[in-house]
Amino acid sequence: MKDLSATTSDSMPKNLIHKFHLSEQLNIIRAGVLGANDGIVSVAGIVIGVAGAQQSQTALFIAGISGMFAGALSMGGGEFVSVSTQRDTQKTMTQLQNLNIENDYQGELENLTHHYENEGLTTDLAQKVASQLMKNDALNVTLKSKCNIEVQHYFNPWNAAISSFCSFILGSLLPLLSITFIPYPYKVSGTIGAVILALTCTGYVSASLGNSNRFKGILRNLLVGIATMSVTYLIGGSLG
Repeated sequence: MKDLSATTSDSMPKNLIHKFHLSEQLNIIRAGVLGANDGIVSVAGIVIGVAGAQQSQTALFIAGISGMFAGALSMGGGEFVSVSTQRDTQKTMTQLQNLNIENDYQGELENLTHHYENEGLTTDLAQKVASQLMKNDALNVTLKSKCNIEVQHYFNPWNAAISSFCSFILGSLLPLLSITFIPYPYKVSGTIGAVILALTCTGYVSASLGNSNRFKGILRNLLVGIATMSVTYLIGGSLG
Protein backbone atom coordinates (compact mmCIF):
# COMPACT_ATOMS: atom_id res chain seq x y z
CA MET A 1 0.00 0.00 0.00
CA LYS A 2 2.86 2.33 0.71
CA ASP A 3 4.28 1.84 -2.77
CA LEU A 4 0.90 2.55 -4.35
CA SER A 5 0.53 5.75 -2.36
CA ALA A 6 4.00 6.90 -3.27
CA THR A 7 3.40 6.13 -6.93
CA THR A 8 0.13 8.05 -6.85
CA SER A 9 1.73 11.03 -5.16
CA ASP A 10 4.52 11.09 -7.75
CA SER A 11 2.40 10.67 -10.88
CA MET A 12 -0.69 12.72 -10.02
CA PRO A 13 0.99 16.15 -9.88
CA LYS A 14 2.69 15.49 -13.24
CA ASN A 15 -0.66 14.61 -14.83
CA LEU A 16 -2.26 17.72 -13.40
CA ILE A 17 0.66 19.88 -14.55
CA HIS A 18 0.31 18.46 -18.05
CA LYS A 19 -3.42 19.18 -18.00
CA PHE A 20 -2.85 22.77 -16.94
CA HIS A 21 -0.15 23.40 -19.54
CA LEU A 22 -2.40 21.94 -22.23
CA SER A 23 -5.24 24.26 -21.19
CA GLU A 24 -2.89 27.24 -21.48
CA GLN A 25 -1.83 26.15 -24.95
CA LEU A 26 -5.45 25.73 -25.99
CA ASN A 27 -6.21 29.21 -24.68
CA ILE A 28 -3.55 30.65 -27.00
CA ILE A 29 -4.84 28.61 -29.93
CA ARG A 30 -8.40 29.73 -29.14
CA ALA A 31 -7.31 33.37 -29.22
CA GLY A 32 -5.56 32.76 -32.54
CA VAL A 33 -8.54 31.07 -34.22
CA LEU A 34 -10.93 33.70 -32.90
CA GLY A 35 -8.65 36.50 -34.09
CA ALA A 36 -8.31 35.01 -37.57
CA ASN A 37 -12.04 34.50 -37.88
CA ASP A 38 -12.78 38.06 -36.75
CA GLY A 39 -10.14 39.42 -39.10
CA ILE A 40 -11.75 37.65 -42.06
CA VAL A 41 -15.32 38.71 -41.23
CA SER A 42 -14.59 42.25 -40.05
CA VAL A 43 -12.37 43.37 -42.91
CA ALA A 44 -14.51 41.53 -45.47
CA GLY A 45 -17.54 43.40 -44.15
CA ILE A 46 -15.71 46.73 -44.43
CA VAL A 47 -14.34 46.30 -47.94
CA ILE A 48 -17.55 44.76 -49.28
CA GLY A 49 -19.49 47.68 -47.85
CA VAL A 50 -17.15 50.21 -49.42
CA ALA A 51 -17.28 48.29 -52.73
CA GLY A 52 -21.07 48.43 -52.56
CA ALA A 53 -20.80 52.20 -52.35
CA GLN A 54 -18.90 52.16 -55.66
CA GLN A 55 -15.80 53.77 -54.20
CA SER A 56 -12.41 53.91 -55.87
CA GLN A 57 -9.68 51.31 -55.58
CA THR A 58 -7.74 53.64 -53.30
CA ALA A 59 -10.73 54.08 -50.99
CA LEU A 60 -11.18 50.31 -50.81
CA PHE A 61 -7.57 49.74 -49.82
CA ILE A 62 -7.51 52.55 -47.23
CA ALA A 63 -10.73 51.29 -45.65
CA GLY A 64 -9.42 47.74 -45.57
CA ILE A 65 -6.00 48.53 -44.14
CA SER A 66 -7.52 50.84 -41.51
CA GLY A 67 -10.01 48.20 -40.47
CA MET A 68 -7.26 45.58 -40.34
CA PHE A 69 -5.07 47.46 -37.86
CA ALA A 70 -7.96 48.86 -35.84
CA GLY A 71 -9.45 45.39 -35.45
CA ALA A 72 -6.11 43.75 -34.68
CA LEU A 73 -5.33 46.27 -31.95
CA SER A 74 -8.83 45.91 -30.54
CA MET A 75 -8.67 42.11 -30.52
CA GLY A 76 -5.17 42.03 -29.04
CA GLY A 77 -6.06 44.58 -26.38
CA GLY A 78 -9.27 42.74 -25.53
CA GLU A 79 -7.44 39.45 -25.09
CA PHE A 80 -4.79 41.13 -22.94
CA VAL A 81 -7.40 42.64 -20.61
CA SER A 82 -9.42 39.42 -20.47
CA VAL A 83 -6.50 37.08 -19.74
CA SER A 84 -4.97 39.60 -17.30
CA THR A 85 -8.21 39.49 -15.33
CA GLN A 86 -8.09 35.69 -15.38
CA ARG A 87 -4.46 35.76 -14.23
CA ASP A 88 -5.32 38.14 -11.37
CA THR A 89 -8.13 35.79 -10.34
CA GLN A 90 -5.72 32.86 -10.30
CA LYS A 91 -3.31 34.79 -8.07
CA THR A 92 -6.14 35.81 -5.74
CA MET A 93 -7.33 32.21 -5.47
CA THR A 94 -3.76 31.17 -4.63
CA GLN A 95 -3.54 33.71 -1.80
CA LEU A 96 -6.94 32.72 -0.41
CA GLN A 97 -6.09 29.03 -0.53
CA ASN A 98 -2.82 29.68 1.28
CA LEU A 99 -4.78 31.37 4.08
CA ASN A 100 -7.25 28.47 4.18
CA ILE A 101 -4.40 26.00 4.68
CA GLU A 102 -2.85 28.10 7.45
CA ASN A 103 -6.17 28.56 9.28
CA ASP A 104 -7.78 25.15 8.67
CA TYR A 105 -5.24 22.54 7.62
CA GLN A 106 -7.38 19.63 8.81
CA GLY A 107 -10.41 20.89 6.94
CA GLU A 108 -8.42 21.18 3.72
CA LEU A 109 -7.06 17.67 4.25
CA GLU A 110 -10.60 16.34 4.64
CA ASN A 111 -11.73 18.18 1.50
CA LEU A 112 -8.84 16.71 -0.46
CA THR A 113 -9.68 13.25 0.84
CA HIS A 114 -13.29 13.65 -0.29
CA HIS A 115 -12.03 14.80 -3.67
CA TYR A 116 -10.06 11.60 -4.21
CA GLU A 117 -12.95 9.51 -2.90
CA ASN A 118 -15.14 11.11 -5.56
CA GLU A 119 -12.47 10.23 -8.11
CA GLY A 120 -12.92 6.54 -7.23
CA LEU A 121 -10.33 5.81 -4.53
CA THR A 122 -11.28 3.90 -1.40
CA THR A 123 -11.55 5.94 1.79
CA ASP A 124 -8.40 4.43 3.25
CA LEU A 125 -6.34 5.03 0.11
CA ALA A 126 -7.80 8.51 -0.38
CA GLN A 127 -6.75 9.46 3.16
CA LYS A 128 -3.20 8.19 2.62
CA VAL A 129 -2.82 9.90 -0.76
CA ALA A 130 -4.26 13.19 0.50
CA SER A 131 -2.08 13.13 3.62
CA GLN A 132 1.10 12.43 1.65
CA LEU A 133 0.40 15.08 -1.00
CA MET A 134 -0.49 17.67 1.64
CA LYS A 135 2.84 17.03 3.33
CA ASN A 136 4.71 17.39 0.05
CA ASP A 137 3.02 20.55 -1.26
CA ALA A 138 -0.28 21.46 0.37
CA LEU A 139 -0.87 24.66 -1.59
CA ASN A 140 -0.26 23.18 -5.02
CA VAL A 141 -2.28 20.02 -4.55
CA THR A 142 -5.33 21.75 -3.05
CA LEU A 143 -5.30 24.43 -5.74
CA LYS A 144 -5.19 21.78 -8.45
CA SER A 145 -8.04 19.80 -6.95
CA LYS A 146 -10.24 22.85 -6.39
CA CYS A 147 -9.43 25.22 -9.27
CA ASN A 148 -7.01 23.41 -11.60
CA ILE A 149 -4.44 26.13 -10.87
CA GLU A 150 -0.74 25.48 -10.50
CA VAL A 151 1.36 27.89 -8.46
CA GLN A 152 3.59 30.11 -10.62
CA HIS A 153 2.04 28.75 -13.83
CA TYR A 154 -0.59 31.38 -14.52
CA PHE A 155 -1.98 32.27 -17.94
CA ASN A 156 0.20 34.80 -19.74
CA PRO A 157 -1.90 37.66 -21.20
CA TRP A 158 0.83 38.60 -23.67
CA ASN A 159 0.68 35.18 -25.33
CA ALA A 160 -3.05 35.45 -26.00
CA ALA A 161 -2.80 39.11 -27.04
CA ILE A 162 0.01 38.51 -29.55
CA SER A 163 -1.71 35.39 -30.90
CA SER A 164 -4.97 37.28 -31.41
CA PHE A 165 -3.26 40.34 -32.94
CA CYS A 166 -1.17 38.38 -35.43
CA SER A 167 -3.96 36.01 -36.43
CA PHE A 168 -6.34 38.94 -37.01
CA ILE A 169 -3.78 40.49 -39.36
CA LEU A 170 -3.33 37.22 -41.23
CA GLY A 171 -7.07 36.60 -41.46
CA SER A 172 -7.82 40.10 -42.71
CA LEU A 173 -5.17 39.91 -45.44
CA LEU A 174 -7.32 37.56 -47.51
CA PRO A 175 -10.32 39.87 -48.06
CA LEU A 176 -8.01 42.89 -48.32
CA LEU A 177 -5.86 41.32 -51.06
CA SER A 178 -8.89 39.89 -52.81
CA ILE A 179 -10.75 43.19 -53.01
CA THR A 180 -7.53 44.93 -54.07
CA PHE A 181 -6.25 42.66 -56.82
CA ILE A 182 -9.31 40.90 -58.24
CA PRO A 183 -10.38 42.94 -61.28
CA TYR A 184 -13.82 44.36 -61.94
CA PRO A 185 -16.48 43.05 -62.45
CA TYR A 186 -15.46 40.04 -60.32
CA LYS A 187 -14.11 42.01 -57.38
CA VAL A 188 -17.04 41.53 -54.99
CA SER A 189 -17.97 37.98 -56.03
CA GLY A 190 -14.34 36.87 -55.97
CA THR A 191 -13.79 38.33 -52.51
CA ILE A 192 -16.95 36.66 -51.20
CA GLY A 193 -15.78 33.32 -52.59
CA ALA A 194 -12.36 33.67 -50.96
CA VAL A 195 -13.94 34.63 -47.65
CA ILE A 196 -16.32 31.66 -47.75
CA LEU A 197 -13.35 29.32 -48.26
CA ALA A 198 -11.44 30.91 -45.37
CA LEU A 199 -14.45 30.80 -43.04
CA THR A 200 -14.93 27.14 -43.85
CA CYS A 201 -11.36 26.47 -42.70
CA THR A 202 -11.63 28.49 -39.46
CA GLY A 203 -15.03 26.97 -38.70
CA TYR A 204 -13.60 23.49 -39.07
CA VAL A 205 -10.58 24.28 -36.89
CA SER A 206 -12.62 25.91 -34.12
CA ALA A 207 -15.08 22.99 -34.08
CA SER A 208 -12.22 20.51 -33.97
CA LEU A 209 -10.61 22.29 -31.00
CA GLY A 210 -13.90 22.16 -29.14
CA ASN A 211 -14.60 18.53 -30.14
CA SER A 212 -17.97 19.65 -31.52
CA ASN A 213 -19.84 18.91 -34.74
CA ARG A 214 -17.68 20.11 -37.67
CA PHE A 215 -20.59 20.66 -40.02
CA LYS A 216 -22.45 22.84 -37.53
CA GLY A 217 -19.29 24.80 -36.78
CA ILE A 218 -18.67 25.49 -40.45
CA LEU A 219 -22.31 26.34 -41.15
CA ARG A 220 -22.49 28.72 -38.19
CA ASN A 221 -19.31 30.44 -39.32
CA LEU A 222 -20.54 30.81 -42.89
CA LEU A 223 -23.94 32.17 -41.88
CA VAL A 224 -22.38 34.86 -39.70
CA GLY A 225 -19.83 35.83 -42.35
CA ILE A 226 -22.28 35.89 -45.26
CA ALA A 227 -24.82 37.84 -43.21
CA THR A 228 -22.16 40.40 -42.28
CA MET A 229 -21.04 40.90 -45.87
CA SER A 230 -24.63 41.08 -47.14
CA VAL A 231 -25.64 43.73 -44.63
CA THR A 232 -22.58 45.90 -45.22
CA TYR A 233 -22.91 45.59 -49.00
CA LEU A 234 -26.56 46.67 -48.85
CA ILE A 235 -25.69 49.59 -46.58
CA GLY A 236 -22.86 50.67 -48.87
CA GLY A 237 -25.05 50.31 -51.94
CA SER A 238 -27.90 52.32 -50.45
CA LEU A 239 -25.66 55.13 -49.22
CA GLY A 240 -23.12 55.22 -52.02
